[in-house]
Amino acid sequence: MEIDRALDWLQNTQVASAIGENEILFPWIESIHVLAIVLVVGTISIVDLRLLGFASLDLTVRRVMRDVIPYTWGAFAVAAFTGSLMFSSDAVHYAHNRLFQGKLVLLALAGLNMGLFHLIGVRDIEHWDKVDGRTPTAARTAAAISLLLWIGVVALGRGIGFTMH
Repeated sequence: MEIDRALDWLQNTQVASAIGENEILFPWIESIHVLAIVLVVGTISIVDLRLLGFASLDLTVRRVMRDVIPYTWGAFAVAAFTGSLMFSSDAVHYAHNRLFQGKLVLLALAGLNMGLFHLIGVRDIEHWDKVDGRTPTAARTAAAISLLLWIGVVALGRGIGFTMH
């Protein structure tokens, strides 16, 4: 299979080999990855819980998003970078791991959900975004879906380490 040849090439690069063969490097990268994911999920949860009406009710949704989303993107960049480094160390096995594949699907769905929310959900935000206002059903639904998808990403990510040999 052509993709397996490309993955084999990737995992045989100098950087990937160093990560895979060094008994200290992979755990450090993994630790940074986990901390970044905690920040991603934590900051996304702050926004989602505000949209659902469970937290930060003394702030508007716009304010919460403005204050939190830059940290989300920064943490996501770190998580994507460190995740890519870990993937490269054993690319063929990761690519064929069902939990890893599921995690990528959930990440794509989370991105699609976020994209739709920012494209459609915030269109009338000036009308509904008040400290005492009720968030529209579509925005609450997007927030609930987001939380569920990110819980799934974390659960599958956690399981990956137990299925790689």
